[in-house]
Amino acid sequence: MSDSDFPSDAIASISASAVPTKQHRGEEPPSMNFDYLKYSFKSLSRPASHENLASLASSNAADVERRFHMPNEEGLLHLKNTSPVVSKKFHKVLIANRGEIAMRIMRTAHELGLKTVAIYAYEDRLSMHRYKADESYQIAPEGKHTPVGAYLAQDDIIDIALKRNCDAVHPGYGFLSENADFARKIEAAGLKWVGPRPETIDALGDKVKARAVANECNVPVVPGTDGPIDKLSDARAFCDSHGFPVIIKAAMGGGGRGMRVVRNADELDSAFDRARSEALSAFGDGTVFIERFLDRPKHIEVQLLGDGKDNIIHLFERDCSVQRRHQKV
Repeated sequence: MSDSDFPSDAIASISASAVPTKQHRGEEPPSMNFDYLKYSFKSLSRPASHENLASLASSNAADVERRFHMPNEEGLLHLKNTSPVVSKKFHKVLIANRGEIAMRIMRTAHELGLKTVAIYAYEDRLSMHRYKADESYQIAPEGKHTPVGAYLAQDDIIDIALKRNCDAVHPGYGFLSENADFARKIEAAGLKWVGPRPETIDALGDKVKARAVANECNVPVVPGTDGPIDKLSDARAFCDSHGFPVIIKAAMGGGGRGMRVVRNADELDSAFDRARSEALSAFGDGTVFIERFLDRPKHIEVQLLGDGKDNIIHLFERDCSVQRRHQKV
């Protein structure tokens, strides 16, 4: 798409505007610039109409955010006078995570004009995410939780959200992000849960249940236990039946935590105990299951994104085969 695809008055209007770099707290977002708009339209299969672009050119970033909608089936720009899910539903969000994950959420929240609340364990009191938020609070007194356990303390986190007048809770990823019980507690407390519905987390956040869903849909899966196992004898029985190598996996969470590859019977006992212990520590749930392990497979993912109003898109496939310690690089 070239500059000639747009009317000159729109180009002049947009080019004179400021580039939207950082959302200053409490200030009106800067206007959209030409390069920003042109980038936004690159994914459309045909140029946006001159009338729509000219209208967008005179709008600031917040106005565009309110009016912009997904392209329709023909790839044409589609404008609505309704707000996206985030813009008017809440104004202050607690981020139930830490580090870079929390700071990425804060950056997006500030671009949307939302205030952010950070939480931190005592051991993380000097962490950067604490100082990037509009407000920050220690989860519990020193010694009440472990450094990781603090971010799994559901009741303490919800208590902070309510006391600090938050409207929503964003879990990031890891920790409690795939905990359906936590999502239900958030909603029961009258807060907005920024994430999949608890029912979806129940079905897919738990890998054991996700395997069951795949089987029901006739999707091929590698051999594995029929459900979670909590006895070493069950692990031995599976290995005797299916052989080695196998991988012991945490049913909940991700990021490569709670996983152990076992290549022979001598390694099974210690690997089983370590996987359960790590899963319990990282996700608050020590449930594990076993699958046959595939050496050097291709790991392909397709991510889906929905807005809570039945608008769903996929973000195409991505190759996640390059990993370190079972975590995508």
